[in-house]
Amino acid sequence: MEPPKYALAAYSAEDEIDEIWALCAEAENLFGDPRPPARGTYELIGCAPEGELSKVLTRAREDGSAPVGTLTLEILDKEGAQVEEWSLEDVRVLGDRPCVRDLSLRDITIEASESPDNPYDYPQCPPLSPGYRLLGAQSEPWGGCRDLAHVLRQPDLTEPWVRVLGCAPRGALQAALDAGEEDLGHARLIRLDASGRTVQSAVEGELVAWIPSARGRGLVDVTLEPWSERPPTAAEEVWELWDGGRPTEPGLWAGCGAEGRRHWLSMALDHHEPDRPDAEADGTFHLDGRHITDLPGFFCALGEAVNGPGGYFGWGLDALADCLRGRWGARRPFTLVWHDAEVARICLGLVPRTGQRPWTFEELLEFFGEKGIAVRLE
Repeated sequence: MEPPKYALAAYSAEDEIDEIWALCAEAENLFGDPRPPARGTYELIGCAPEGELSKVLTRAREDGSAPVGTLTLEILDKEGAQVEEWSLEDVRVLGDRPCVRDLSLRDITIEASESPDNPYDYPQCPPLSPGYRLLGAQSEPWGGCRDLAHVLRQPDLTEPWVRVLGCAPRGALQAALDAGEEDLGHARLIRLDASGRTVQSAVEGELVAWIPSARGRGLVDVTLEPWSERPPTAAEEVWELWDGGRPTEPGLWAGCGAEGRRHWLSMALDHHEPDRPDAEADGTFHLDGRHITDLPGFFCALGEAVNGPGGYFGWGLDALADCLRGRWGARRPFTLVWHDAEVARICLGLVPRTGQRPWTFEELLEFFGEKGIAVRLE
């Protein structure tokens, strides 16, 4: 039997521990990256376009369609005051025609993706509302419209269930299989390292089916219907880097992309030793800045600077503020020597995007200053 990469485990209330139900060779359909926002067709009904939107309409009439970027709809109350806002991204104007309700206005057809930052799936105006105020990406006025209609929604695609292959059942799972029970219960799939130790919990769900496995006598392939979020594809790369246990070599995260670095931070948090005492106050930590090309990379390097390879010291500014309160490896005040800081100064700049943008190099320095952390750039 090949070395197991996964284990199926279930919590035992009686023993107050996870009970291993099976050691497993492999898993299929495990990873689930976030899908890009679905594109749909919308009608801006009763629209009085202004500014750039009016210019784009002219181009769309000439060329058949034209891009307009981000479009924000401010939802107005009956007094014309903003109640909430809702945004569409990668907007393309497909055409327009006179509004049947008011021939002085236009009905504009657009294709767009819903912003992932929207507070809800579809905007609703309150009673007696005049409609929406339209804004561009920089909040410049683009006019207004009386209503919004969603003409077409991309159908939801059902994700396949996870198949856990080559499982050697034991305990309650073996008993359920021997008894021919249809309800196998629910379990958690855990990624193991080369020594059989837990690397990270992967997914949790209901065990819905099993068949004898082609991988060996007495083994089974189990189907799991997830009810928790699946790990991203980048998790596999990170798990391989942790296959020998917590890393002892610095900078292994540097070869990962942004998503892999984000998952590295979740791994580092899961493996943080909460009982490890903090370093003494007024100490000095050295931040290797050679690979800080994005914000996740900054936090990977910071965790390593404070707590060694595979260390954690925050994955965002709020989490970093919590770590600075103590019991996470360092006590204030301390000095952070930021080596090769020029890399971050160049890479952590303003990035045009919708929603919340990443923190810049200067803002990180300002944050440390506010928290009483001396930063020396080298």
